[in-house]
Amino acid sequence: MEIISSSDKESPSIHIFNGKGNSTPLYTISTLHSSPVHLIRYNDAFETVVSIDESGSIEYWEPEQNDTGNFISPPAHGKVAWEYKSDTDLYEYKKSKTVPTSLNFSPNFKKFVTFGFQDRQYRIFNFLTGKLQKKIDESLKTIQEMQQASTAAFKLDDMEFGRRLAQERELEKQRLGQSATANCIFDESGNFLLYATILGVKVFNIVTNKIVRVIGKNETQRFLHLALYQGAPKKKNMFTMAMAASENSLIKDSEKRDPTLFCTSYKKNRFFLFSKREPETAIGNSGGRDIFNEKPSREEQTVALTQLQSKKNQKFSSNSVILHTSLGDIHFKLFPEYAPKAVENFVGLTKKGYYDGVIFHRVIKSFMVQTGDPLGDGTGGESIWGHDFEDEFHKNLKHDRAYTPWLDNKHTIFGRVTQGMDVVQLIENCEKGKRDKPKKPITINSISLIE
Repeated sequence: MEIISSSDKESPSIHIFNGKGNSTPLYTISTLHSSPVHLIRYNDAFETVVSIDESGSIEYWEPEQNDTGNFISPPAHGKVAWEYKSDTDLYEYKKSKTVPTSLNFSPNFKKFVTFGFQDRQYRIFNFLTGKLQKKIDESLKTIQEMQQASTAAFKLDDMEFGRRLAQERELEKQRLGQSATANCIFDESGNFLLYATILGVKVFNIVTNKIVRVIGKNETQRFLHLALYQGAPKKKNMFTMAMAASENSLIKDSEKRDPTLFCTSYKKNRFFLFSKREPETAIGNSGGRDIFNEKPSREEQTVALTQLQSKKNQKFSSNSVILHTSLGDIHFKLFPEYAPKAVENFVGLTKKGYYDGVIFHRVIKSFMVQTGDPLGDGTGGESIWGHDFEDEFHKNLKHDRAYTPWLDNKHTIFGRVTQGMDVVQLIENCEKGKRDKPKKPITINSISLIE
């Protein structure tokens, strides 16, 4: 019989249903937990359920009733190697006064790993003994100390680290919500853990106790929930003997694995895929990624509506521009409805050819690229009016598309890159000399205004 277990939001009860039956529970477990249960996982190999409640209590039980009509807890000896819970480490969370929000089994179901944002500790338990095997500390205090001591597996620029740290503080404030979706998963061998951190997705070897890889470390996203497909080669019986004996590279490639890591991200209505493959086609206006079927955020809908309403009153004939640089084209969308003076000034100077031949005079990786100064050092420049004009800030425009929100309300946003982020990345990865100036000049050859 297929059964389904469901916890009660308002009580510690767990209801057991027939998976093919009606909505009436077969029976209800009401004495196992003392608080509402938020995690229930079934160990298929040992036919045992592990459940965790909001007080941090971890319980093992069998989903079947015994002869007296009661559920079996703890499971029969042979399914687990303990009789009394006091012989295990399953009181770990009660003692530490924290609550895990994620639990996943290893492929052979002999281990399980838990994680919660309260203390940011990844705990690996031996399922049979209930003993704690390993604890991985990813607390913000530890990460900050490693950053300051330069002992982290991947060290960030101090400004970028500060931005990510501020985001982590924001995540920590959530009792539920997206922070509760963060998890930790095993690879198919059971020897590696994958989990998302402030520095990217870490791959931890639980045998050697070492971080062997950090995935997405240069991304500005804060990844949370992970799922891994490690791929599988095509079946041998798909090929003839002649094909198998040949030196055809396509056949050999088909026998290779093609792993893909799926990730969700904080405050993003999309998921991200990491693999060894390159995109099949050139990326359009998605800033370097293929994005499909994503519902616009409320902010984006407001911006779009405002743009439609303001088109009748716009003074400018151009809504976007293309910077033709010595490394390639960068497309920008302009925001005249939010920064009219800045856009008018930019468009006016562009029509005069003011920026043609101007170099990118300062570049800081993962922070900014600066250009627009005819003197080439950041001290020059003029407006179409011959004098300075006031900054223009708007609540709908923030520095939230890579780089740092600390620039909000300090520097005017009058446009955004819509295509050509690969060119921006080429610029930021260039070799630099004194004062972050590219050693080999990178120039704006010309700018095209698009109606």
